[in-house]
Amino acid sequence: MLHVMIRRPVLDAIAAGTVTLAFRRWDRPRVRVGGTQRTVVGVVEFTSVDPVDETAITAQDAHAAGFADLAALQRAQRGDGQLYRIGVRPAGPDPRVALRAKRRLSQADRADLDARLARMDRSSPHGPWTAAVLDLIAENPGVRAPDLAARMGRETLPFKRDVRKLKELGLTESLEVGYRLSPRGRAYRRGR
Repeated sequence: MLHVMIRRPVLDAIAAGTVTLAFRRWDRPRVRVGGTQRTVVGVVEFTSVDPVDETAITAQDAHAAGFADLAALQRAQRGDGQLYRIGVRPAGPDPRVALRAKRRLSQADRADLDARLARMDRSSPHGPWTAAVLDLIAENPGVRAPDLAARMGRETLPFKRDVRKLKELGLTESLEVGYRLSPRGRAYRRGR
């Protein structure tokens, strides 16, 4: 999955179907047609990615990208690199939301999680970490990531990357500050 920074008001407009284009300057495309990005408003799909000459952009393009007029779009896209016109559309809810809401785990679910977490532990340069991080989050919901990382003697960014891996499995949820175990994460931890 490739990531494009999209501001919240634009995400809301994409979800509502009122924004269907985005423009970005890149040295090379950072997204591909058919690619998706999970966001706070659900999954966004990239329906087209085309290099475009600035003089070919229309007022209609500006409105489709959520700008008041062509001049506003042009001001926002000053800079270096090739300009790309990117088609965007809502592609449904984030599948992790439904996954993390599951309060019961089948034996197959548990076996799959056990195997995935064991792989993460084996491949980690700092040794097994998954159980310790799940326990730490369970015991400290809403605590800032730097504080949690410090409690484990780890740097913040690698710690946050590890927590995102647990989030991908539906085991944790991000809060405004810090994290908490999801219902799925609590069910998994209870069965350990």
